[in-house]
Amino acid sequence: MAGSIQDQLLKAGLANKKQANKAKADKRKKTKQAKAVKKGEIFKDQEQMERDQAIANAKVEKLERDRELNRQREDELTRRSIDASCLQMLQQNKVTIPAKGEVEYNFVDGTKIKKLYVNNELQEQLAKGNLAIAADKESYTLIPAGIAEKISERRPELIISRQQAEETDPDDPYADFQIPDDLMW
Repeated sequence: MAGSIQDQLLKAGLANKKQANKAKADKRKKTKQAKAVKKGEIFKDQEQMERDQAIANAKVEKLERDRELNRQREDELTRRSIDASCLQMLQQNKVTIPAKGEVEYNFVDGTKIKKLYVNNELQEQLAKGNLAIAADKESYTLIPAGIAEKISERRPELIISRQQAEETDPDDPYADFQIPDDLMW
């Protein structure tokens, strides 16, 4: 009985050709892996795994950056729509200031004192808080107090000056003596 054990099993009928081929393939894989361990190819597999991990991390970071950019774009769109609606409210509800106003109305814009020349009726409404001064691009405009509140909720920096109704203290001995708004020094 000469030959390999495989040949002997095939001749005896204990195994078929398919099983013999599978056994050969398994044996080749085992010898190839053993040689790979000796040559250091396992280290290459680890390097490949590290590269795959780095690629996966890069994908995750890119997704996070993309989400952040999308959030910033949405915030920018929201801000622009709010700006547009505020400017539209200013344009639609502005009160015309007479070209030759005879009364000077002073107000504070940041750290500067500014002047508007208005008539007596507009001065009274400004002093009572019925009108407010808003920044309209490079100029100032008068708007009703209700609109000023709506704009102030969205963009408070557009409202420059608005008189608030002052509450008087009930124990104030000078409550009966009001200072007139048109008092000139």
